[in-house]
Amino acid sequence: MQTTKTSVHGAINMLGLAKRVKAKMLQASTSEVYGDPTVHPQTEDYWGHVNPIGIRSCYDEGKRCAETLFFDYWRQNKLRIKVARIFNTYGPRMHPNDGRVVANFIVQALLGRNITIYGDGSQTRSFCYVDDLIDGLVRLMNTPDAVIGPINLGNPTEFSIRELATTITGLTGSRSSIFQRPLPQDDPRQRQPNVSKAKELLSWEPRIALKHGLKQTIGYFEKLLSEKGVRDMLTKAALS
Repeated sequence: MQTTKTSVHGAINMLGLAKRVKAKMLQASTSEVYGDPTVHPQTEDYWGHVNPIGIRSCYDEGKRCAETLFFDYWRQNKLRIKVARIFNTYGPRMHPNDGRVVANFIVQALLGRNITIYGDGSQTRSFCYVDDLIDGLVRLMNTPDAVIGPINLGNPTEFSIRELATTITGLTGSRSSIFQRPLPQDDPRQRQPNVSKAKELLSWEPRIALKHGLKQTIGYFEKLLSEKGVRDMLTKAALS
């Protein structure tokens, strides 16, 4: 509940401020608004398939509500808004213990631990390197006021979670084994953006291939894990 409250209250506060100072405002929304999609790949006009009382619903519904508020302020107050729906993003400077799949797999592989996947790993995601995402956000903010979104920003190349795990073990030279755990409730089976709108309105599409981006990210984590305090922190977290 705290996640939803923070997202919605933060949006209201910032929208009020933007209205007072006549600022242009970006909503960093998420592909999670599509839930466990029944349409594939996902286009911006798809309303989503979200369980409003499920275990993932706080984040999903918080972002959906924030989008609603942005569009209400645009309609009622002529506030200049930009809404981006961000798909899975990765790259250097991720926190090693932030819970996202790329960081989890890289840290587990570098430490020689089992790589944990949920279900059989056949569920898919689309991974966008951070440099590509930033380029898309800057382009969106520089569009005319009539371009408000929502606009999908993500990599349309789809990979299974098991493919991601084997790619990371190969790039790190790790001997880690894959360990399966039960698939959580409402976990999306497929996630892939249709970025036609971004191509048309922003002249944008991702350029950095997954393997290249993973090499850069692995290099960052190798350096980070060479620091004793970080390695000790992650070891304690694994044992707790």
